Amino acid sequence: MHSATLQNDLLHLFERHGVELDADEDGWLLTDGDFPAIRAEWHEGSVGEAGRLDLDVVLGEERRIEESFAGVGGGEAGCRDALATFEQGAFHVLLAACWYITDDRRMQIAAWDIGVRTWDVFIGPFMVRGSATVPLEIPAQAVAAIEVALKHEGLSPQLHWLRLVHRHATDDGGCRCEALLDNQPWTAGTLALDSVAWPAADNDYSARCFVMLDVRDY
Repeated sequence: MHSATLQNDLLHLFERHGVELDADEDGWLLTDGDFPAIRAEWHEGSVGEAGRLDLDVVLGEERRIEESFAGVGGGEAGCRDALATFEQGAFHVLLAACWYITDDRRMQIAAWDIGVRTWDVFIGPFMVRGSATVPLEIPAQAVAAIEVALKHEGLSPQLHWLRLVHRHATDDGGCRCEALLDNQPWTAGTLALDSVAWPAADNDYSARCFVMLDVRDY
């Protein structure tokens, strides 16, 4: 998909939810000419492989959220598939934490006490891909384990974000978890996800969740 078309699609997505952003010539969408700013870039996959949609959200001079979404299908179809995954899984979390537009039908909203502060937590749905036969029920313990792990972190009083991933492979009967905190590998989070009883399946699948935390003002 052409970058200008992708920028326009992203612009319209925000407009549909009441946020007007300013488009610049470098592909960025700016908030009143400033931060937060967001940009999307599509990378076509090799023959038979999924493409990748990269999303960058700049929160300030030195803070940037980096997320990627696979798109099934070639060309524009693949890009739109990735955009749909972004919209379902992470868009509403970003909208709530960065642009203060909250739709509790699209995410779970919680209040967690971490350290001496209370945090508003916006938890996107676990997006499951690859298991086409039976819908999988993601265990509630996954988010609960992450909450416990975060209580041992010294979080600075600013926005933070998490990417939580579980991959189930049937060929060797194994699985792998990954947790990122502010774009960086987070060992305690990965161990927390590993401790969860993830559902078995006859097919390979992955489950992915995006979470943001904002310190509560009093």
